[in-house]
Amino acid sequence: MGRLTSYRDRVALVTGASSGIGRLLALGLAERGARVALVARRADALGELAEEIRRAGGAAEALPCDVADREQVEACTARALERFGTVDVLVNNAGYGHHRTFLEWDLDDMERMMRVNFLGSLYFTKFLLPQMAERGRGWLVFLSSVAGKIASPEESAYAASKFALQGLAQALSLEVEDAGVHVLIVCPGAIRTPFFDDEALRRMPPVARRGMAEPEGLVEAIFGALAKGRREITYPRWIASGYLVQALAPGFMRRQVRRATLDAVEERSAGAR
Repeated sequence: MGRLTSYRDRVALVTGASSGIGRLLALGLAERGARVALVARRADALGELAEEIRRAGGAAEALPCDVADREQVEACTARALERFGTVDVLVNNAGYGHHRTFLEWDLDDMERMMRVNFLGSLYFTKFLLPQMAERGRGWLVFLSSVAGKIASPEESAYAASKFALQGLAQALSLEVEDAGVHVLIVCPGAIRTPFFDDEALRRMPPVARRGMAEPEGLVEAIFGALAKGRREITYPRWIASGYLVQALAPGFMRRQVRRATLDAVEERSAGAR
């Protein structure tokens, strides 16, 4: 149930499509035969991506939109439905993060992060899910994070947005599966994309930096999960063992997270001095 093996005559809408994972997913969807609605704030980057897809023989429409703005999202989804008639696959990918302590984190940015990472997905899902449920067919893909299941220091606002997204997606999966709408939750670890700017890389714990994975592998894992009807995946897969450790030995997991993050950063700073 919920397996997506053919993209012919499917329409997919991808948020955060202008770069990174979203861009690769949009290209992958187009290569597999889907018509793609491309959503992000950067109209120039979207236009270039749409043209690249068309040159390769695909169909794409650039729909510039700030996913944090409810009115813009409503207008964007209306344009997508007017252009394509339907949306079969919604990929809620738009999001950003920082590595900062809660005390130094600007409150405006924390609010913005919740709007982009959580409310953007909520808005698009609210405006597109009804037509999926009415037709009895659809796929919702939520790009969550390992940080939405295991919180780390210096990621408080980001983790909060992903924990919220995780709860939304899990509840939706139970609610809409019988109506023919399948939900896939994707929990990446650290993926080597522009998502991690110079500041993030400098403050990233050494264990996370060493374990960074390439985005192409994640994208293939997502398509593989959709083909199998999976409800949740973690990439790289080995990280998922941490969920079991956290459930069975939370105190031990807390010590391990601290050792790999705060203690490692403190040791590195002391060594630099």
